[in-house]
Amino acid sequence: MLLGLSAGVWAQQQGSSSSNQRPADSSPTKAGTPESSGTTSSTKPAKAQAPNLAPPRSDRVDAGALGDQIGESSSKDTQIDLSPPVDDVRTHPQSSEAVADAESEATGGTSVGEFHIWDPHKAAKSVEVGDFYFKRKNYHAAEDRYREALRYKDNDAIATFRLAVCLEKLGRPDDARAEYESYLRILPHGPQADEAQKSIDRLKSAAAKSEAK
Repeated sequence: MLLGLSAGVWAQQQGSSSSNQRPADSSPTKAGTPESSGTTSSTKPAKAQAPNLAPPRSDRVDAGALGDQIGESSSKDTQIDLSPPVDDVRTHPQSSEAVADAESEATGGTSVGEFHIWDPHKAAKSVEVGDFYFKRKNYHAAEDRYREALRYKDNDAIATFRLAVCLEKLGRPDDARAEYESYLRILPHGPQADEAQKSIDRLKSAAAKSEAK
């Protein structure tokens, strides 16, 4: 009997020792535990958001947030102060002369007030009136109207040719020859081209004879 009891005690001791010596790799795998899955998701880096490079749209601007202050605008209604500074004349005494010279170069030496609007109809009317005076041998009045026609329509061939004829009648051969040459530059093969060339040759011949004397 004692032998049986001692064998039972020995069996119990062996069972407890085997349970205490369970191998370490018998524990649940890391992938299967909730802690491991939570750790993996928390360490994943967040994706960076790309910046918005689109230009702002005018239809999304809150007009009420702009206030009542006057700002810059490309509108033609925007009033711009172009007046010079108070001390501009004292610090830049020659500025007015420089501006006048620049305007003279831009306009070919004529003032702005002498310009006329491009108007072929008025030019034709001036030629018609010039012809009226020319037929009555009022060559000075005819010259004025032909020149007026050229102000309304520069390089008008008819006005240029008739002005040349008028100047020749007034005894101004050099001016007349210049206008004949202008006509040939405008219309080298125009209806009065032959007559203009003959007049130029005649005036040159007369000038040469005059110089020979």
